[in-house]
Amino acid sequence: MASKKTHEETQALASQLEQKLMALYGAPIISGEDLVKAMGYRSIHSLRKHIYDDTFPIDVFPIPSRRGKFALVQDVAQWLAEQKVAARHSAKQCHQQG
Repeated sequence: MASKKTHEETQALASQLEQKLMALYGAPIISGEDLVKAMGYRSIHSLRKHIYDDTFPIDVFPIPSRRGKFALVQDVAQWLAEQKVAARHSAKQCHQQG
């Protein structure tokens, strides 16, 4: 279970990232190439494969009368923050053990 400090660190980073993504994309949802860039995928084909295989790490959803799948900027920001904080703490543990 994550410590309170780790949770607070994750939430603070997620909030910062959400603000930056909202400013960059101008909407609370993103899709297509914007989602590829935000999530760090190599191509739209890779993104689609992960969505199709149900291995995409955040929820995506259709919107009636619109093509493609959409994700909330908030979910993207939260996932990115979790990855960053987990990597940082993992690196610290490895450094302390070594």
